[in-house]
Amino acid sequence: MATRHAVLWVDHHKASLHPTGVQSAPARRLKAHAHPTAQHGSEVRSEHEFFAEVCEALEAVETVLVTGSKTALADFRHYVEKHRAQTGHRIASYQTVDHPTDHQLVALGRSFFDRQ
Repeated sequence: MATRHAVLWVDHHKASLHPTGVQSAPARRLKAHAHPTAQHGSEVRSEHEFFAEVCEALEAVETVLVTGSKTALADFRHYVEKHRAQTGHRIASYQTVDHPTDHQLVALGRSFFDRQ
């Protein structure tokens, strides 16, 4: 069964997805796996695999508020627009936040979706 609304906090190494409608629903936590490649001289492949995993987690959510640092949001948004347009339709908004607690994320998500 799909969750109606959720808030996602994402950076380049980890993410947490918090349903906002159910008090006892646990957050789903995702972590990137490092696969640096000599070809890119960076962790581009790892980042794409991680962002793909995050997008797959969003398939169980109707509408999501995506939060994180400015850089992480820009990179995630670029990935979604370029590789996962269908996931982009689930994203209600992007908001920059700096390492909130789980409770703060859920409160932010509830406040956001209550205004919708």
